[in-house]
Amino acid sequence: MLQFWALTSKGVEELLADEVRQHGGEVLKVTMGVVRFTAELRTAYQLCLWSRLATRILRLIQSEPVTADSDLYQVAQKIDWLQHMALRNTLAVECVGKHPKIDNTQFGAIRLKDAIVDQFREETGNRPDVDRMAPDVRFQVRLDKAHFHFLQDFSGPSLHQRGYRAGQGEAPLKEHLAAALIKRSGWQVEQPFFDPFCGSGTIVVEAALIALNKAPGLSREKFAFEGWPGHRDAVWQQLKQEAKAAEHNLPATVQFWGSDFDERNLAKAKQNAARAGVAAYVQFDYADATALKAAVSNTPGVIVTNPPYGERLGDLPSLIPLYSKFSLALKQHYSGWRLAIITSNTDLLRALRLSKSKSYKFTNGPLDCDFTLFDLTEKQVAVSSDAPALFFSESSSFGNRLAKNLKQLQKWAKKEGLSCYRLYDADIPEYNVAVDWYDGEVVVHEYAAPGTVDEQVSQKRLFDVVNQVPQVLGISSDKMILKVREKQKGTSQYQALNKAGQYKEVTEYGAKFLVNLRDYLDTGLFLDHRITRRMIQQQAKAKSVLNLFAYTGSASVHAAVGGAASVTTVDMSNTYLDWAKRNFSINGLSGKQYQFEQADCLQWLSRCRNQFDLIFVDPPTFSNSKRMQDSWDVQRDHVNLLNMLTARLAPGGKVIFSNNKRRFKIDAQALNDAGWQVKDISAATLPEDFKRNPNIHVCFELTR
Repeated sequence: MLQFWALTSKGVEELLADEVRQHGGEVLKVTMGVVRFTAELRTAYQLCLWSRLATRILRLIQSEPVTADSDLYQVAQKIDWLQHMALRNTLAVECVGKHPKIDNTQFGAIRLKDAIVDQFREETGNRPDVDRMAPDVRFQVRLDKAHFHFLQDFSGPSLHQRGYRAGQGEAPLKEHLAAALIKRSGWQVEQPFFDPFCGSGTIVVEAALIALNKAPGLSREKFAFEGWPGHRDAVWQQLKQEAKAAEHNLPATVQFWGSDFDERNLAKAKQNAARAGVAAYVQFDYADATALKAAVSNTPGVIVTNPPYGERLGDLPSLIPLYSKFSLALKQHYSGWRLAIITSNTDLLRALRLSKSKSYKFTNGPLDCDFTLFDLTEKQVAVSSDAPALFFSESSSFGNRLAKNLKQLQKWAKKEGLSCYRLYDADIPEYNVAVDWYDGEVVVHEYAAPGTVDEQVSQKRLFDVVNQVPQVLGISSDKMILKVREKQKGTSQYQALNKAGQYKEVTEYGAKFLVNLRDYLDTGLFLDHRITRRMIQQQAKAKSVLNLFAYTGSASVHAAVGGAASVTTVDMSNTYLDWAKRNFSINGLSGKQYQFEQADCLQWLSRCRNQFDLIFVDPPTFSNSKRMQDSWDVQRDHVNLLNMLTARLAPGGKVIFSNNKRRFKIDAQALNDAGWQVKDISAATLPEDFKRNPNIHVCFELTR
C-alpha cells in the first residue's frame, strides 16, 4: 500500500474524502485543504483520472521527525532518491510551510534540490538536470512543527484544469469547486439543472460531465506519474479504456440550462461546452436573471449559481436590487425548485427574503464564501415583494429622517438655485453616513466606524441604509453611489477609486460645475464651502484674485463669475487643474486674465512677485505627496503659510482662510503678533444643509 495526499480547496475536504473512499482508498486524516489516504497504485491512478474535487495528488515518500535545529539537507539525505527517479529524469522541487532554519520556501527548495543532486553525484558520478517548467519528476517537501514530509507530485498540474475552459468570465469558479457546489446542492442526475448567472458556463458544464459520467482526467495529455520509475503503464492504459467505456449516453433532449446577460460570456460558455463534449446536452441563452419569464423546465429541478457578490462595500447599491429582483423572479416561476447560491457577502442573501435550509463554507480563491441552499416551497414563494427586509427594525428611523430632511431642503434648494446639496450627515449616530444629492443622483459616504463598533453590525446598518435611500428619494439603484471614506494616513485626501470618466453638470448661485460621482472619494465640489464661494463671488468684482490649493477651481469660477479683473488658480495636480479649466469653459469664461499654475503652493508663493486683492486659501488637512518638498499639516503649518501671504496681499486686501480639520485651532496670537487682524466667520459660512453639523469646517477673514 502507498500513502498519498490529495489537495483541494478549503470546504471541499469532506467531499473529497468521500470520493477517495468511493474509489477504494482508505482515508487516514483530513486537515484543512488536505486528505491523507492509503491506496494501491491502481486506485491512485483512478483518482487522478476520476477525481472531480482534488486539485493535486501527491505520493508520500517519507515523513521525518524534526526539531527546531534540524537541517533540511541532512534530513533529505536519509532518503534513497535513486529509488524515486532515474539519472536521465529532469527534476523540479518545491517547498511549502515554515521551519526555524528556513527563511523562505525558495531557500527550502534549494536545500532539497542540493540534497538530491549531491546524492546522485556521489552514487553515479553525475547529477540530474533541473527543469522547473516541465520536469519528468517533481518533488515537494512540506514543513510542519514536527515533521518534514517528502512527497512526489503524482498528478502534475492542477487537476481542476479539465482542458475545456479556454475562455472564462470575470469571476470564474475553478472546475473542482463548481463540482463541489453541485455535490452539496443535492442535485440528482435525473433532475433539470439551471444556472441563471452562468458566466463562462463552468457550473453547467461540470453538471453535464457528471451526468455523462465523463472522467475529468481523460482529456489530460500527461500525468506526472508517467515519468516516475515506478509507473505501471499497462495498468494505466487499461484504466483509461475502462473510463472511456463508462461514459453514459443521455437522451438528446436538453437537460442543462445556463443563461447570462453578457453575450461575450455566453460565447465562451458555448465554446467551453463544445470542448468538453457536452454541447448536445446544454443550452445557453441570453437572459436577465432579474427578469426570468418562465421556468426552463416544467419539472422542478435545482438552480446552482454564482451571482455577482462584489468585493467592495461600494458594490452594494447595484447588488441589493439585483438579488431582490432575482428572488422575485424565482418566486414567480420556480416554485418547487431548489436554489443553491454561493456568495462572499452573506448580507446580500437578506435581499432574497428566503429562509435557508442548509449552508456550507467554501473558499473561492482568496474569498471566504457561504454556499446556501433554499427550497422554494409554496410557503417560501408566497412573499411577492421585491423590497429586501431590514436587518434592524430601528433602521427605519434613518429612512424617516432622510424623508423629513428631503421635504425640508427641496424647496430651499430650488429657491437658492442649487442642484446639489447634503440631505443627511450622520444625524442619527448609529447610521454614520452622509447622503448628498446631485441633481437626480445620490452619493452615500460611509464614515469610518469607531473601533468600538462591531464591524458586522456596522455593515448590516449600511446595508439597511443602502436599501432605503433609493426608495425614499425615488431614484433607481444605479443612481446611487456608495463610497467608503477611510481616514487618510500619509496620503493625499484626493484618492482615485475607479476610472469611469463620467461627469455631470450641476449649478450653484449662477455658476456651473462638472462633478464626477464615481471616480474619486470626493466629487470635485465641496458642498460645505458653498457660502464661502458665494462670498468670493460677491467680493471679487474688479479685483485680482488668487486661489491656492484650488482643487477643481470652484472658488476661481465664482470669482470670475463675480467679475474679477484677474483670477490665478494654483494646484499641484494637473488632473485637477484640467478639471478647473473645464469648469471655466462650461461657464463661458476665457481669456488671459485667467491663469492656471501647476505647482506646490508653498514653492510657488516663494517665487511669486505679484500682489492680489483677494486670496482664498483652503489647504488639505495633511499631505506628504512625493511632489511636495516637505509634508504638510494644517495645524502645524498654517501660521507660516499665512505669513507667506503678507508680501502677496495688496494694500487693503483680504485673505479668506478655511479648512476641514476637526478641532482646528487658529493661532490668533501668533498671527496678531505678525500684524494680522483675524475674524472667525465659520458660522456665517455654514450652509443651511450643513447646520446639523456645525463643525464641518472653519473659516476666517484676515486683513492687515
